[in-house]
Amino acid sequence: MASFTSKTRYAFDASSAFELALDRYAAGADEITQKAIYAGAEVIADEIKAEMDKIPIEEGRYLKNGDKFASATKTQVEDLKESFGITPMAEDAIGWNTKLGFDGYGSIPTKKYPKGVPNQLTARAIESGSSIRIKFPFVRRCVTRKKKVAIAKMAQIVDAETAKVFKK
Repeated sequence: MASFTSKTRYAFDASSAFELALDRYAAGADEITQKAIYAGAEVIADEIKAEMDKIPIEEGRYLKNGDKFASATKTQVEDLKESFGITPMAEDAIGWNTKLGFDGYGSIPTKKYPKGVPNQLTARAIESGSSIRIKFPFVRRCVTRKKKVAIAKMAQIVDAETAKVFKK
């Protein structure tokens, strides 16, 4: 869970004006929170989409004894790109949140997966590796690389929206 500190200060003439401003802020706090969370999620999502273009592509290869794939097929990568997205905002015991992830099934059915291999499974195998695949941590790298940028974007949104509420 990300946290940040606002450096914005506000001045009020009387305690009643401050009380009214706080009431307005409390009434719109959930909306401000949701805007900030989506803005942070978009920063990470854009980076993951760009990183998917770097997944090594390799078509039609049979594995020899002990050999592993170091890549994915073009179809698998395209399926991942199409299925990637941000979930709708939800509130749980901790607070508001959203998730980034893969949905649906790949476009090539198999005997084990007649609807197609689940995209979550394909992404997980590429990200973490498997018994026949060398890992290519494209999600982890993006989160590590852009976490501070996402937090800064969230803080910027909160500061801007808070300023609008307190200047009314």
